[in-house]
Amino acid sequence: MFKSIDIASGTIKAAPLVTGVFSDESKTADGAEGRSKSKRNAQSTSQPPGFKGETGETFVLPNGDVMLGLGKRAEMKPDTLRIVGARLIKRLDRLALKKANLALPKTTFDDSITPQIAGRCVGEGFGLANWRVDMFAGSASNAKPVNPAITIGAGERELVDGLKHGLALADSTNYARRIAATPPNICNPGWIAEQARKLARDEGLKFKLIDFAQAQKLGMGGIVNVGMGSAAKPCLIVLEHRPARIAPAAKNVRLALIGKTITYDTGGYSLKINNTMKGMKYDKCGGTAVLGAMHAIARMKLPIHVVGLLPAAENMVSEDSYRPDDIITMYNGVSVEVTNTDAEGRLVLGDALAYACKDFKATAIVDLATLTGGMVTALGHFCAGLFCNDEPLLKRVNAAAESSGDKVWRMPLWKDHKEFMRAQHADILNSNPSRNAHPVQGAAFLAYFVDEKIPWAHIDIAGVSNVDSDKDLFVQGPTGYGVRLLVD
Repeated sequence: MFKSIDIASGTIKAAPLVTGVFSDESKTADGAEGRSKSKRNAQSTSQPPGFKGETGETFVLPNGDVMLGLGKRAEMKPDTLRIVGARLIKRLDRLALKKANLALPKTTFDDSITPQIAGRCVGEGFGLANWRVDMFAGSASNAKPVNPAITIGAGERELVDGLKHGLALADSTNYARRIAATPPNICNPGWIAEQARKLARDEGLKFKLIDFAQAQKLGMGGIVNVGMGSAAKPCLIVLEHRPARIAPAAKNVRLALIGKTITYDTGGYSLKINNTMKGMKYDKCGGTAVLGAMHAIARMKLPIHVVGLLPAAENMVSEDSYRPDDIITMYNGVSVEVTNTDAEGRLVLGDALAYACKDFKATAIVDLATLTGGMVTALGHFCAGLFCNDEPLLKRVNAAAESSGDKVWRMPLWKDHKEFMRAQHADILNSNPSRNAHPVQGAAFLAYFVDEKIPWAHIDIAGVSNVDSDKDLFVQGPTGYGVRLLVD
């Protein structure tokens, strides 16, 4: 791991050259200076024995230059370049280099992968792979010492711009990952609120806090009931980005980003069993994704009016906790019969969705939540589940998923699903005792809290918010899924 990764605004003199090579093409990259062409060509134009050019494969030449495999040309995609960047930065870390130049062959670029897109993807790979959970290392830590900063240069201006953009997005994603990884003995709703307040102060956002007493007064029954069993009381956190300049295409647009922020989920009286409580600190990953997105949106000064809403609560067991059979009234007046206190995320989200419609008067809403185990069963760790009531918004989310690498798959949400959530003694149930359509039930519940005319996308990130083992881009722990998706 490097202390930091910096991008130079051109090539770096006397720095080792990292040359991209396709496994099915003999030509290497051209255009990167930093050592004489004759010397470079003598040692870098032919592939050394044993080097196949597979994705992310590296080979260090006698002169210190590095050959970097890009895989087959026909299989080149943005995600391929993210993996290339991740594997390369790990190799440079082992070499403990302080500087290097990067050159990609001209055949990398076409209408779909421009130099800027290629740079962004490689930069994201650099930044995401160069992060680890070391904030809590103690005196017995055996973690490898951090290397000093490394500076990467490149000869093509658009590639340089892309690298800088990709690293910035990775930085915002890693900001979200740091908060997501913070354990519940530190991270509770009040702590999250302080992180949001600091973010607002540092990046020029507006901050508002609806605390427990105010939420009670306003009638936010979901947030109040889910969190009232904890000594750390719940709240609704509001972050607003309202720049002086709004793009013409974004005039009169008010985009609401909402993230489920359950800082710890015991399940409440519907207690989690068989060690399934382990890892429930990641039940706030929807909220941390919104924090990361607001971090990037503010830094990039995007010319659009955006509000981030984080309904934060800790779902604990005490004499004050809400129970199965309770009936609660939500912020928009909908009454809910509680059948399962472990279906708590949709309750806090319901109030936040109603707030976005009523108070912020959102013209579009996107929410992210680690909502259902059923979504993990349905789609695994490969992508998130997407529910959307509006075709133009659906196209935007799909396009953002394609460019960001945060994959989604559309799920159905029909009138029949909403009727399936009807209750006998209240308007709706928070969870139907039948497991039928389990991954859809959460979205069907949430639909009662969004005005039908407002474009709305619900993204269930239960299967993609964290990984159980090290991957190319991510170490074991939170992935920051959703930050890059929301920004795009």
